[in-house]
Order: sequence, then C-alpha cells, then structure tokens
Amino acid sequence: MASYEKRGKRSFRLRVDLGFDTNGKRLQRMKTIRIEDETLLRAPKRLEKYLEEELLKFKMEVEAEGYIRPQKMTFAQFVDEWREKYAKTELSPRTQKIYMDHIAARILPALGRRRMDEIKPMHLVALLTDLRRPDARMDRSGPLSDRTITYIYSVLRNLFNVAVDWKLIKENPMAGIKKPKVEKKKAQYYDAEEAEAVIRALQEEPRMWRLLVLGALIGGLRRGELVALEWSDVHFDINALHVRKSISLKENGQEIEKSTKNDEDRFVEMPLWYMEEMKQYRREWLQERLKVGDLWQGGEREYVFHSGFGRPIRYDYPTEWWAKFVKRHGLRRIRFHDLRHSSATILIEMGVPLKVIQERLGHKQHQTTTDIYSHVTKKLSREAANMFDRFNPQKNVN
Repeated sequence: MASYEKRGKRSFRLRVDLGFDTNGKRLQRMKTIRIEDETLLRAPKRLEKYLEEELLKFKMEVEAEGYIRPQKMTFAQFVDEWREKYAKTELSPRTQKIYMDHIAARILPALGRRRMDEIKPMHLVALLTDLRRPDARMDRSGPLSDRTITYIYSVLRNLFNVAVDWKLIKENPMAGIKKPKVEKKKAQYYDAEEAEAVIRALQEEPRMWRLLVLGALIGGLRRGELVALEWSDVHFDINALHVRKSISLKENGQEIEKSTKNDEDRFVEMPLWYMEEMKQYRREWLQERLKVGDLWQGGEREYVFHSGFGRPIRYDYPTEWWAKFVKRHGLRRIRFHDLRHSSATILIEMGVPLKVIQERLGHKQHQTTTDIYSHVTKKLSREAANMFDRFNPQKNVN
C-alpha cells in the first residue's frame, strides 16, 4: 500500500507500507518532497496528479532496491509476492482460490509472522500434526479428511519450492517431510442395473436436468464441462458433444471459464435417443428465450443448461440437485462426479477398449484410466482366466 500526506505549506510525505515484521511492528518506507512551484500548489488537480506520479516512482524505487531483504521477509509478505508473481500466472482461477482458502485458514495463522529464514522443518511438522486434531475443522465439529491434509501439504510444498527457486531461502524446509498417508477409498459407481434405475427415475424430472445428468452418466462429462456447454458445442450432424471448456468458479458475480482439465478438447459421441431429446430441449430452450425477452442475461452466449435467464447454472448446483434427486427416488447415493466413474465402469464391463474410454473421458495418459478403474480390469482379468476352465485336464478325469 502506498499513500501521501501534507506535512507543511510546501511539503508532502510519501509512504510505502511493507507489512509487518515478526514482532507485529508495521514496516514502512517514507520520503518527504518539497514543491517550489507556486502555480502547481494553486492547481489541486495538477498537484494531485504530480503527487501520484511521485508516489508511484518512489514505490518503484523501494521495490527495485529490495527494501525488504529476503532474510527479513515474513512468510505473509512472501505469500503476497507469490500470489501476484506466481499464482496468478501459473495456477487456474479455481486452484488459486482453493490454495488461498487453505493458506488463509490454516497456514498463515501458523507461519504468517515468521521470517522466511526462520521457518524450520519442525514448524511445518507441528502445523501438519495440528491438522490431525479430532476438532481440526474450522467449526470444531470433527477432524479434517486425509484428502484435505494432503492438499495442504501440497500447497506448502509449492510455496517453499517457489521460495527456493526465487533464492529467498537456501534450503527447502519441506524437503525431508514425508507426504501424509492417505487411506485410498474405493471408487463408488453404479453398475448397469443401477444406471437403468437412475435413467428411469430421470424420466420424472425436468428435461434440462435429465439431459445434464445423462451427460455425466452416459457421456462421462465432468460437472464443470456440462455447466460450460453451449449450443455451438452440440453437434446434431454427428450426434456428439464438443467438450472444450469448463466452469468451476465464480468471482464478482461472473463465471470463470477455463479450458478442460488437461487442456485438450474432445468430441463425445452420444446415443441417438439422447440427441433426439436434446433437439426437443433446444426447441423449448428457444421458446423460453423469447418468452423472457429483455430479462435475458446471457447476451450472445447460449449456455445449454441455464438458470432461466441465459446465465449458466451455478457450477456447484448440480451436486446439490443430485443429492436431492437420489433421496427423492430412494436411490443409492454416490457423488455426482461418480456418475462419470459409472459411465467408464459400465463401458469397461461391456468390453469397450481402454483407449476409447480414455479419449471419451479426456484422460491425458492411458495409465490414468488404468489406475482409476483397476478394480474393474482386475475383475475382467479374473473372468478372462476363468474362460480357460474348459481346458482343465482334470475336469474329465474320473
């Protein structure tokens, strides 16, 4: 933060705020300038512009000379630099938000006032140990999940790796700290019979929600990919959906679009009956747009799944709607994202090659598909081996 204040008839003090030291004392750099030009003093707007220019030059001087020497920089000051010079260019908007939420809630309270060169492995071990408390949640209602603790560990590694790259510290205090153990949970999914029950129940729901859920269950699309889908992405000529972007964050009332998870767009072919219903929905969509008239908020954008006035539905709302849906119909509850897993699992059991499924789901690496669905491939491997039982030489021995 930078500011100026009048000190005398002709003098003004420029001030650049540098945060706080380890003792909580505010750090500032100040400079007094004197104005001899009488005409400038009598012209408020010109004077204000002049002072703003001088303040900007002074701020640049302070930053250029490295007023906060690395050995005096606090962790909180480093985070400010990291956010502006690293996070905003290297991380997606949603990842930035998740990182900053964890930093603000968990990391800054523990490390914020410590100098960068004072932070040792034991400080970080203590922080990670504290995350294991039975009442570690912000509302004290219970412990943090293993997944959350592991994510915070990854945030810490990122922060200190950058600090080393920038030569703010010589050694990385995270280097010898092992990643917290995570109990791997078995993926949840519907089998073919359960998927059919879901599809039957969807026939009682609004067409928009039916098509959106089927996009996950049959097409394997991610939630953010469905929310970002526009009519220009729906190709009736080839019965496919063009997946090229995602919405998983909203800031200042505006949806933030980004590329797909692996920065690769894909065409997902859909069943003919799905595309026929999509055509019917398109006709209803156009009628609804005409009906709302000037209340339309979508502009030139044509989001397939919108909230009634053209804006895409809130990116996390499908999860809320899905939870109510399964309860309403007495279905076994799995996460909305697990519909995507269900799609892949059913295809694998139907004998579809993993390479095809990899491309359909948008996995960059074939190994990713293999690892996630190893539970299914192991089962099929066992079934394949059992097919050779007919050749058992002992089978026909009396």
